[in-house]
Amino acid sequence: MAFHNQRLHTSPSGARLNLYVQPAATAPVGVLQINHGLAEHAARYARFAEFMAAHGFHTYAHDHRGHGHTTATDAPLGRFAARDGSAKVIADVAAIHQLIASEHPGLPVVLYGHSMGGIIALNYLLCHSDTVQAATIWNANFSAGLPGRLAQALLAYERFRLGSDMPSRLLPKLTFQAWGKAVPGHRTDFDWLSRDAAEVGKYIADPLCGWDASVSLWQDLFGMIFLGADDSNFAAVRKDLPINLVGGEQDPATAGGKAVTTLASRMRAMGFSNLVSKVYAQTRHESLNELNRDLIMEDFAAWARQAVAR
Repeated sequence: MAFHNQRLHTSPSGARLNLYVQPAATAPVGVLQINHGLAEHAARYARFAEFMAAHGFHTYAHDHRGHGHTTATDAPLGRFAARDGSAKVIADVAAIHQLIASEHPGLPVVLYGHSMGGIIALNYLLCHSDTVQAATIWNANFSAGLPGRLAQALLAYERFRLGSDMPSRLLPKLTFQAWGKAVPGHRTDFDWLSRDAAEVGKYIADPLCGWDASVSLWQDLFGMIFLGADDSNFAAVRKDLPINLVGGEQDPATAGGKAVTTLASRMRAMGFSNLVSKVYAQTRHESLNELNRDLIMEDFAAWARQAVAR
């Protein structure tokens, strides 16, 4: 399964963004803008895009800097940028949004982000919530606090010790490797992604997945996590914006979905009036590649059609 169209789009950040587009298969009602997760790429969302096409959504999905087939002089595989990585990633998201607006004027946009993509999507919302009709943040963890500060200190130490922006040796042990070991009876180090062995196998066999991120990418990512962890940064976000939060009960990356319910509680307390949140039972990290993905996608399509109809 593949996207209908693949092309390059130059961002003001200097990146040549690898972009996939799937046109709606019925009368279009909106556009879905996808932000993928860490150490993966946008082509993995082709099945989701085809499903949403049947519900009237065009889908645009680009590879973030340092991922997939996107290229930039300061962003080899595993790094956002030599400097200001998070700002450049957000600028790239804005560039794709502007492209959507030019190609589909008047159609509402639903912003979607999974895991790291959810962190990116929320950071985009902090400054640009007026540009989208609805936002979807799945399997993202904004739990900062002491563990986050310790991670930042470890990354600063690594960057000093390594003397350059190399793949982190410590953070994979605290994240991907720890999450892999947290799955009882795991067959592979990546079983934390899904209960579907075939999908895990595809991820492991994909040379553009599963690599170790650079120290600076981790630093950029934690910077965005801390921005999303501070309620004061939500002041400019539209409180009537339809928000969809999803987690998995067996996802070690979000403490079994607790990070998702915590974000939902925070946002409701801040006055977000159109927020829905669900943690799916027996579901791990990649909701769209799980055994119950059909149910999850059906739930999302129903919510998205309602959101764009407002």
